[in-house]
Amino acid sequence: MTALEQFKTNIKGKRVTVVGIGISNLPLIKYLIALGAEVAACDKRTKDDLGRNYTELEPLGVKFSLGENYLKNIDAQIIFKTPGMRYDVPELVAAREKGTIVTSEMEVFFDICPAHIIAVTGSDGKTTTTTLINKMMTKAGYKTWLGGNIGIPLLTKAEEMKADDWAVLELSSFQLHTMRKSPEIAVITNISPNHLDVHKNYQEYIDAKKNIMLYQSDSDILIINADNKVTAEIGKEACGKLKSFSRSDKTADFYIDGGFICRRGEQVLNINDIAIPGMHNVENYMAAMAAIEGLVHDEKIREVAKEFNGVEHRIEFVREINGVKYYNSSIDSSPNRTVNTLRVFEGKPVILISGGKDKGIPYDDIGAPIAEGVKTLILIGATSDKIEEAVASCGRPTPQIIRKNSYEDVVKCAHEIAEPGDIVLLSPASTSFDMFRNFEERGNLFKNLVKAL
Repeated sequence: MTALEQFKTNIKGKRVTVVGIGISNLPLIKYLIALGAEVAACDKRTKDDLGRNYTELEPLGVKFSLGENYLKNIDAQIIFKTPGMRYDVPELVAAREKGTIVTSEMEVFFDICPAHIIAVTGSDGKTTTTTLINKMMTKAGYKTWLGGNIGIPLLTKAEEMKADDWAVLELSSFQLHTMRKSPEIAVITNISPNHLDVHKNYQEYIDAKKNIMLYQSDSDILIINADNKVTAEIGKEACGKLKSFSRSDKTADFYIDGGFICRRGEQVLNINDIAIPGMHNVENYMAAMAAIEGLVHDEKIREVAKEFNGVEHRIEFVREINGVKYYNSSIDSSPNRTVNTLRVFEGKPVILISGGKDKGIPYDDIGAPIAEGVKTLILIGATSDKIEEAVASCGRPTPQIIRKNSYEDVVKCAHEIAEPGDIVLLSPASTSFDMFRNFEERGNLFKNLVKAL
């Protein structure tokens, strides 16, 4: 009996609770019902807040626990927790003590997946790198399944997968936190302070990321950024084969030299052929190329580089009005992301829109890049004070700083002060959860407001 068949047999008739009734969990809930489980769904939101998600599930016989006390009195043999929920929430600890299995969609997927797995994590660049790997593999003719932190829950697709397929996953620190299996090819793009509003401290965040490689075998592969101190240290603990990439270190497996990405001395890809802007995206290409080495011919890599125009909400060109170009980079949920994005527009007059929810991470390093590269800074959201303080204390002349309370006012202000040749850039350096459900909603509002000008 395969692991998948064993899972299907074991889940039938079990009392299963799924925590979180978001779009990503809807397919999971429906799948568990189809397998014969008795499913309950918990969410802190109300019936009215859930809207269509509730009305889709109610006819299927799902039991609901909603509102502030949504985790109270869970009666389940198995709990699938949502990735953003800590494993040591008191209600989950109590459930474990009673013998309840507490797991996640991704943990179970790793247990039963019949396909090969490539997984990517990192503080920045993981979505683009994962997407690049998937596109390169698809271009080469492989059957791939894109999932993890993007796409749909792949557990629901495991039955369709074959042994020679490839699951290409983006994994967050939340998904990795309780993981006890690792992929055969693991990529860590970089690590810098992030999500410290959920993780107890930076070390716990690093340790969560390390789970992507801790359980690898000696035949597996770990790919790390040699320029990042944290990932370089993690590389010393590699269980299998280690590959590295670097902007300048020619002892790395992949590096930049003479305007080319080189692989151990061989020029592979002209960086001018990469359609998406920024040296951080060149790093993403090196990480992806290391992951698919031996699987994809170089010509296919070059084809992807010329064709791929980027993932939505990542330095996404919106429109040009009277010589002013508007860009949406709503994905920039940390200072480091915004710094990388500003480098793309180095030497150009930038009107930067920034601010959002505080993740408990330092903002000191964002001050100088803003002071040096930004013409006008428009702040909105909970981190406005932190960002302004970082700029004011960096020791350089500060740009004009404007505060606004709504995105409608932000876009109107940017439009009024912008001059031909300016770049209006949404790069929040913060998460969206002070005003939005996610960064996509924030980016879409910005784009709609710009398109309506």
